Amino acid sequence: MRMRCMCLVIHAPDDLRLEEQDAGDIGPGQVLVKVGMGGICGSDLHYFHNGGFGTVRIKEPMVLGHEVAGTVVATAPGVDSVRIGDKVAVNPSRPCGACKFCLEGLPNQCLDMRFYGSAMRTPHVQGAFRNMLLCEATQCVKVADHVPLRLAALAEPFSVGLHGVSRAGPLLGKRVLVSGCGPIGVLAIAAARAHGAAEITATDVVDEPLAIARAMGADHAINVAQDRGWVSRYSADKGTFDVMLECSGNERALRDGLEVMRPRGVVVQLGLGGDVSIPQNMVVAKELSICGSFRFHAEFALAVRLINEGRVDLSPVVSHTFPMQQAREAFELASDRKQAMKVLIDFADVGAETTAA
Repeated sequence: MRMRCMCLVIHAPDDLRLEEQDAGDIGPGQVLVKVGMGGICGSDLHYFHNGGFGTVRIKEPMVLGHEVAGTVVATAPGVDSVRIGDKVAVNPSRPCGACKFCLEGLPNQCLDMRFYGSAMRTPHVQGAFRNMLLCEATQCVKVADHVPLRLAALAEPFSVGLHGVSRAGPLLGKRVLVSGCGPIGVLAIAAARAHGAAEITATDVVDEPLAIARAMGADHAINVAQDRGWVSRYSADKGTFDVMLECSGNERALRDGLEVMRPRGVVVQLGLGGDVSIPQNMVVAKELSICGSFRFHAEFALAVRLINEGRVDLSPVVSHTFPMQQAREAFELASDRKQAMKVLIDFADVGAETTAA
């Protein structure tokens, strides 16, 4: 009898179903992972509420999810990088390894990328929100025995923050502004702190995520909807900050950030949004550098290592955990920034009540 697994499948906006599917046959180089925890990402929420984002739309049923960790329960012959019983974080990014960007050392820009839970290509790339996941052994990074799976599941979004920091250049002794304190923003704060930032200031328009930003290492937290004078204070004498990690995707946040940047500062855009306009004269006069940051690659292993070694404490990011059967409630709560930060789904716990982390 073929192995079956339970999956969270999106069919259309607001049409999320718990379905049984074939788990597949283990092939050369593969492992079977019993998924323990999975984090709901902003892209998952876009599929849930809107059926996609921008030009990316669901055209067929798709298993959601790409932030997962679990335990290896089977391995193909010859696999020795992980063993049965190992706890692992699963890297959802699967670049082809053969296109020109992969060969140039830019696998996050792969021309034939397969990323879990993505409708960017058809057929869609099915996601990892399932209680049994067949994946490549090379996608699995060992998690230390003492690390709970709820923290290991944060390796993927933490990798995004780490990649953003790498795009900024050295942070040792720098003053850093992080705008937008959703999960990526607060994890970018942790990444900046781990890379030696001297002072970190976080901004948002809601108080609740700012409290978590402080718990993650921000020295200052500013509610810019209430403190209308913050830009004038921090823009004095040509600006305050050496680096800005823009995680909101909001035009106002970016424009205000440019005002408070020091000359030759670096602005890294992590947040996704629509088209924006920026003051070109200011960029020229201050000699500012603006760059994007997209996904990650080598940072995934670094993220797990930092978590394993206790060099970062990501526990404040996890606000709630739901059993798999309450996925709808989990998605609805994850959309409320005043109540939730990172909402996890427990794929091993199908009958328990909702728990606060």
